[in-house]
Amino acid sequence: MSPDLSSLDAAPVDVSIVVPVRNEQDNVAPLIAEITAALDGRWAYEIIYVNDGSTDATPTRLADLMKQRGNLRRIDHAKSSGQSAAVRTGVRAARGGIVATLDGDGQNNPAFLPDLIAAIQAGDGRVGLAAGQRVGRKDTGFKKMQSKIANGVRKTILSDGTRDTGCGLKAFRRDVFLSMPYFDGLHRFLPALVRREGFDIAYVDVVDRPRHSGVSNYGFFDRLWIGIMDLAGVWWLIRRKRSTPVATEIKS
Repeated sequence: MSPDLSSLDAAPVDVSIVVPVRNEQDNVAPLIAEITAALDGRWAYEIIYVNDGSTDATPTRLADLMKQRGNLRRIDHAKSSGQSAAVRTGVRAARGGIVATLDGDGQNNPAFLPDLIAAIQAGDGRVGLAAGQRVGRKDTGFKKMQSKIANGVRKTILSDGTRDTGCGLKAFRRDVFLSMPYFDGLHRFLPALVRREGFDIAYVDVVDRPRHSGVSNYGFFDRLWIGIMDLAGVWWLIRRKRSTPVATEIKS
């Protein structure tokens, strides 16, 4: 992976913005400009782009922008490993106690990032996840139908109280995310898994918009059978979760 993370400036960071991206060369600069406009002057933050095996000019565009922005970082996957892996790579590298994510195609509006971050801070340690819930979706009719079915099945089986887990706009405590069991597809089931860890969830309505350019590289349930197996696995994890015992040290 590159670049060498040991050379990063040691200035304190409160919030890390993680953007998983694959072949989004024309969306990089506009999205970074919007993230900057939304967060400048509000938090000490960094932007971490996880380049998930792009074969277009995405790495070059990021390299050029890094020369202009000291808080922009890039981590490369040598080959595409998927959205969940890219998000986890970014979270593990993050220096902020709060991490926010959004998709790299421009459909997620960074203007909603402050509301998500503020919801975590207002939770005073009780809220582990602030999840964006899309309204006015701009996807194709088929994709909206696909997501509606997947969300309905997931909600019925997991009882996670969430109408939309496919939205890339999320904020969460870094320690909570890293405490959860990792598997490919984790990002689709964050509400259920955060509840499993005993934390509350805040919901923020976000307005969807068309992608800036290009075509979709990551889908919600790209492979139906993999999605079904993931769902079964999360259901099993929730069923097997035991409450943390109350322990008292007895001194002589």
